[in-house]
Amino acid sequence: MSSVPRLVVAAPSSGSGKTTVATGLMAAFAGRGLRVSPHKVGPDYIDPGYHALATGRTGRNLDAYLCGPDLVGPLFAHGALGCDIAVVEGVMGLYDGAAGEGELASTAHVAKLLRAPVVLVVDASSQSRSVAALVHGFASWDPEVRIGGVILNKVASDRHEELLRDALDSSGVPVLGVLRRAPQVDTPSRHLGLVPVAERRAEAVAAVAAMAAQVAEGCDLDALAALARSAGVLSGAAWDAAEALGVATPSPPLRPERPRPQTPDGLDVVGRDRKAPVVAVAGGPAFTFSYAEHTELLAAAGAEVVPFDPLHDEQLPAGTSGLVIGGGFPEVYAPELSANEPLRKAVAELASAGAPVAAECAGLLYLARELDGRPMCGVIDAVARMDERLTLGYRDAVALGDSVLAAAGTRMRGHEFHRTVVEPGAGTSPAWGMRAPERRVEGFVQQGVHASYLHTHWASEPGVARRFVERCLTS
Repeated sequence: MSSVPRLVVAAPSSGSGKTTVATGLMAAFAGRGLRVSPHKVGPDYIDPGYHALATGRTGRNLDAYLCGPDLVGPLFAHGALGCDIAVVEGVMGLYDGAAGEGELASTAHVAKLLRAPVVLVVDASSQSRSVAALVHGFASWDPEVRIGGVILNKVASDRHEELLRDALDSSGVPVLGVLRRAPQVDTPSRHLGLVPVAERRAEAVAAVAAMAAQVAEGCDLDALAALARSAGVLSGAAWDAAEALGVATPSPPLRPERPRPQTPDGLDVVGRDRKAPVVAVAGGPAFTFSYAEHTELLAAAGAEVVPFDPLHDEQLPAGTSGLVIGGGFPEVYAPELSANEPLRKAVAELASAGAPVAAECAGLLYLARELDGRPMCGVIDAVARMDERLTLGYRDAVALGDSVLAAAGTRMRGHEFHRTVVEPGAGTSPAWGMRAPERRVEGFVQQGVHASYLHTHWASEPGVARRFVERCLTS
């Protein structure tokens, strides 16, 4: 059971200031000496990096589509173990979920699964009295969603604030914060959203500090903490990687391999035993997209997980017997990745030897023959390039053949998020058959390589990690 105080930060729509408020609130609570557990609704990898910077803890995702509703509570409890309070940043608008799936994976859905009150962040920059109608509509739409307060963002002046407060007096939803426009808390964006922390750490530290100061000054932290304490008790045990894999004895805590700069993506950890198969996991500024549960599952399955940075490391970690390359922005770092010829050659040799290699999205681009005209690893006979069209959305997929990750017929839900194209889009042995929203084949399976655009969450199918580590032992 989990009784960790918690609240969900939501908004009527994207662009209202959820990330600023949620991250600032996390940092403000941490500044009071509280152990804050940071969470993000949905598949987004970038916001959790800012959350980790604000709290000093790994930012974790809660996705009812990728993992299923039944895992939301256990995964939350796992991340919140030992914490004093949890802050969950929502996704899109409060009631926006997976397309065509009703409330599934919406912020409202996750708030109900967590029995957590919602704080609604409203961009008040172009309204006054109308704010009351907006808040009333959101508060009354679903009686199972409890909106416990409003934070008014981008308020222009004292007079504007007075008008907004007067309008909301009769709404029954208290105003828990008022934030003025503040350019110093802005974070730069590009083709896939915010620039990750790993690419601008010094500037990100300053931005998070500014967010914390703004929230601490403009919000009633005591009232917000009291609201968090009103959350209902969650029944059931916290998720545990070893238990998910059916391991008899839980793995010891992951330990540092060697002193490294702290990363926001949870990859600065390794497994437990020098005799265990070494699984190298790509990290650094070019490969920042990874769910923390993946490394936890690999370690629980018996692997020694060692991070490396393809931008700077010229060799794979010593003894590497398996390779995981997640998502990120190789298109931004194509010149540097291409210039690191020794590592590209090492990756190609490892794959050629039949070692297990799992690559998602950015990893697929890195394994291709070239990216935007620059040589990459050449493991996959395909060419990757930037594209104007954004590919975005949840996918329902089935494994079309046996691979190092899954047996043929294994169904997994995933997410695509990229502005690149790989030609051809699938090999002679595709990785996945997409069942929804459109039927198509995608990705590459060859020897020990599984490369695809599809991001998956292994907590939904823990056997993926076990199968991968077993292949490391036998390849």
